[in-house]
Amino acid sequence: METKLKEEDVARLLANPSGDTRVEIAGKIAAQHIALSAGERKLAEDIFRLMVKDAEVRVRQALSRQLKENPTVPHDLALALARDVEDVSLPMLRFSEVLTDEDLVEIVKSQSPEKQVAVASRPHVSASVADALVDTRNERVVATLVANEGAEITEATLGKVVDQFGDSELVGKPLVARAQLPITVAERLMTKVSENLRKHLMARPEMSPEAAAGMMLQARELAVLGLSNSDSDVAQLVDHLYRNGRLTPSIILRAVCMGDIGFFEVALAKLSRIKDENARTLIHDAGKRGFEALFDKAGLPKAFFTAMRAAVDVSYELEYDGRPNDRERFSRRMIERILTQYGDLGVDFENDDLEYLLSKMNQLPATMLTE
Repeated sequence: METKLKEEDVARLLANPSGDTRVEIAGKIAAQHIALSAGERKLAEDIFRLMVKDAEVRVRQALSRQLKENPTVPHDLALALARDVEDVSLPMLRFSEVLTDEDLVEIVKSQSPEKQVAVASRPHVSASVADALVDTRNERVVATLVANEGAEITEATLGKVVDQFGDSELVGKPLVARAQLPITVAERLMTKVSENLRKHLMARPEMSPEAAAGMMLQARELAVLGLSNSDSDVAQLVDHLYRNGRLTPSIILRAVCMGDIGFFEVALAKLSRIKDENARTLIHDAGKRGFEALFDKAGLPKAFFTAMRAAVDVSYELEYDGRPNDRERFSRRMIERILTQYGDLGVDFENDDLEYLLSKMNQLPATMLTE
């Protein structure tokens, strides 16, 4: 279809044209808007202002389609189209850069879920607009937002998403897949998932509350220990766990048994309220008295001392070899050494499963401390 506006088109428009003609003329004028001179553009915009009041939706649709990515559209026209019925407004809400964050927040707060989804799909969504979208508590809107890598979503707003939709598969899948997901948010999501697991387990008639709690803790702690990929991640994760009461003796022992010495060092530093480098010095003290003093200061269960001491010693002797399942082999050697150390102290464990060991160590008398 010819898109250039001609004199005869204007004549048809003035001669009481049909709806089809108005749609055609609206599209032509809008398509040429950027290329017009200042005078022509002012005239075109006056025509637009008449057309946004046109009773025929198709006319307003034609304007919206043509103007959605035009950066020179006057703000009042863009806003009028964005506030129109969905058939007209969605292209503007999805693409127009003329709309301000204030416009978008107002529309999100006052208009339909379809419009909210369009805003959540924009190539760029600011933090303030993202916060307003999450406040809609609409599952589809929030799922669209978290799937949008162009959306700036603060850690606090992501926390709201986890709190509201942590058990939603529609939201959870794109949330987990986000390229930049703060480690603290990932841990909260793990916690939410494990709480849901506990509820499902408790619904089974053969499942005791203790067994359900143990399975939940195991699943969560294993998942959490797989989150950190850098020193900054470890520090942030340990601080988050500490502040939320989830830096448990079991997750610390789990970490060292998996060879995650970095997590172990930072965790003991946090519990002891000393600098990380000072904790490392005490943990790796050749005389081993430094580690014992740090362990006491951290307030960990005394029955865990022998296991953690043995795990640290084994860490000096082993390293990952890069072959398949090296972490599993590393962990197995750790546990074998722990069993040997407790055997030397006269404590007999019936199997070498880590969950079993953790459970039994929690039952050992507090007097069991030194080698």
